Amino acid sequence: MTAQELFDRLKTVQPGSVLCNYTLEHCQKLVPLINEINELKKERRAVILAHSYVAPEIILGVADYDGDSFKLSQDATKVQADMIVFAAVRFMGETAKILNPTKDVYIPGPLSGCSLADSITGNDVRKLREKYPDYTFACYINTTADVKAECDVCVTSSNVYKIIANLPNDKIVFVPDRLMGKNLQEMLRKNGIQKEIVLYSGCCYVHEKYDPELIRFFREQNPGLRVVSHPECHPGIALLSDYVGSTGQMVSYIKEQPKETPILLLTECGLNARMQYEFPDKTFIGSCSMCKYMKSNSLENILETLRHPEAATKVELPEETMHRAKHCIDEMFRYAAM
Repeated sequence: MTAQELFDRLKTVQPGSVLCNYTLEHCQKLVPLINEINELKKERRAVILAHSYVAPEIILGVADYDGDSFKLSQDATKVQADMIVFAAVRFMGETAKILNPTKDVYIPGPLSGCSLADSITGNDVRKLREKYPDYTFACYINTTADVKAECDVCVTSSNVYKIIANLPNDKIVFVPDRLMGKNLQEMLRKNGIQKEIVLYSGCCYVHEKYDPELIRFFREQNPGLRVVSHPECHPGIALLSDYVGSTGQMVSYIKEQPKETPILLLTECGLNARMQYEFPDKTFIGSCSMCKYMKSNSLENILETLRHPEAATKVELPEETMHRAKHCIDEMFRYAAM
């Protein structure tokens, strides 16, 4: 790849949507890293999975697969390489390891946690099971392997409603995302589905801070505005949005909008940047809301992981945990396919 090729891909990304400014000069500094990473991938028989929230140069320069949690979970089952470098956060790397137990999985970013996933442990779930013995336990994919191992079924933001609605039990404990759970309760109510949903107290620190007043302000300033938000946002945000969905679903909705449509995208700013280079005919407004965990992934630490995997952060899990967590994930795939 040349600097000009990279610049042509990234030049539509506007400063303010992410903490970057893709000048040709900046691209000239990135290209040597990108080219070395792509060469080392061949030598190591490695693939790179990247979440939509990481920096654009990772997705456009070195990623073999990119997308949201559900898509990447599916992609992880197709991987033929020996080594997986997952540019995201640890719980996603754990999912890739569970689905590829014989492969080596690495997390390049030094901040591999997640405010949502770290809000609950497997021991917390075991205590809840004692309190709610007759309930089906559903966990958001943004959880550790230890939590998945204690739950009955996993869900993502793209399939949470479908799976919960189709569970045979009308008593559900949903962990850990309190805000997504509230949005789920409202959607079930609107569709006349009666289920008792017990919620936990976790939340994503990026999505939690969006305020409904933000939407009102931008609507006044931008006639015809389309507000697109993630179900990890507060129900008040969902109520005022034109569309609520997962990362992948938001992309599909944006693609269908007419040219020059002003769009306020309420999710981590990496997706905002991605939409700017995929849909340069749309107008994206608003401020950057950055996830420090996702943005800790960089070309530099991906390269270092490939150069020295023996010193990198390798995902390792107990066999029993992987076995039980895989059942939880497999149940997600089964219900999602119904």
